[in-house]
This record gives sequence, C-alpha cells and structure tokens, in this order.
Amino acid sequence: MKCLIVDDNKIARSVLKHFLSALDYVSLAGDCESVAEAVNIMSREKIDLLLLDVEMPGMSGFDFLNSFPEHPMVILITAKAEYAVSAFDHNVVDFLLKPVAEPRFIKAIQRAWEIYKSDEQNFETEKDFFFIREKGVSSRLMISDILYIQALGDYITIHTSEKKITIHYSISAIEKKLSPARFMRVHRSYILALDKIETVEEGTAFVYQQPIPVGDAHRSQLMKRLNLL
Repeated sequence: MKCLIVDDNKIARSVLKHFLSALDYVSLAGDCESVAEAVNIMSREKIDLLLLDVEMPGMSGFDFLNSFPEHPMVILITAKAEYAVSAFDHNVVDFLLKPVAEPRFIKAIQRAWEIYKSDEQNFETEKDFFFIREKGVSSRLMISDILYIQALGDYITIHTSEKKITIHYSISAIEKKLSPARFMRVHRSYILALDKIETVEEGTAFVYQQPIPVGDAHRSQLMKRLNLL
C-alpha cells in the first residue's frame, strides 16, 4: 500500500515517517509540505493512502480533496477536533488529532490496509468475465453483459440488462481492467460499453433507453470511436 504524507509541519511529517517505518505493508511515496508538491507526486504515481493535514498554506486539505472527482483513501490528521464532521463528510478512513499517539495511528493505518486488501481482492479477472466478491461469495459476471458503469463516491455500480451490482471500488481502477476497444470513459462518473450505445444526442448517449451524460472533453473522441459516417 503506497502512502503519501501531506503536512506543512516538518516535525509532524517526521513523526509520521517514524511510525510508518515499522510497517512492512506500507511504502512511503514521499512527504510533502504543500498541496502543490502532493499533486506533482500524484500525477506521476498511484497513491493508495493520503495522510493529510487540514490547515495548510495556499490550499486546505478539504479544498485539496474537493479538487478531485475521486481521491485515494484519506486519514486526516489535524490539531482541531471541530473538523471531524467535515472530515467524515469526505469519506475519510479515519480522523486523528495531533499530537498523534502511535497506537492510535497504527489502528488507523490497519483500517486503511483492510480496505486496501478488500479492494485488491474484490475483482479477479480472467478472459471475458469478472469474479465479483460480495459478502464472502464470488460470482461470475460476463464482461459482455455490462452496459455501463457508474461512479458513486467511493463505490461503483455495474449495470447490466438484468441487474445492478454496487461494490466498494473506484471507477479508475475498473477502467484499467476493461478493454479500451470495448469500453470508454465518457464522463468522470461513467464508463460505457461502446457496442451497447443505441443513440447519441448532443451531450447524451442512450444505452437501453437510459440517458448517460457525455463530458465535453470526451465527446469528439466518442464520435470517432463510434465510426460516425
């Protein structure tokens, strides 16, 4: 599990790095004193967990999270308890108050690790189907049955003609497991099966009469992919 520390306090970063050094299942991608540094690292590599301070110069931790349509797991670490409600509105894994005690920190990291392992194991891919694990049971889903996939915060819903399956998984992660020849991200919250699209009107694609928004940045590429005459 790859972790990134974002805190403008050098001592706080050093303490967290010391705590993390004892955990062999966490690798540290870096420690940043600003959001700008964090964005630079996140543009180059996949980060699984952010250890994020709230009050920082330039941009707060909350503003940082709001700037992403989806973000990695987050443990918020701050000196002010009044941020707790806002923290959990952002679906954070945990909320820690400074000064952070090592046992409490380890407990938060272990919680993130359990979520990470669950996400890694949620999908098992082979040939033309997924095995999706729900409540301890793995069920096969044919990829050819997928109509579209919708992001819902930290979850996705996979739509077929017969059912909907909602699981804790990111839309970016499932996009990487799908063939780009058969599927396309048409909006920050939607992936479509190209062969299931019936009509396209303005900024909307219709799949089994269900309207799906097509983002401006994706519209021209979609038209090319549909082999428009």
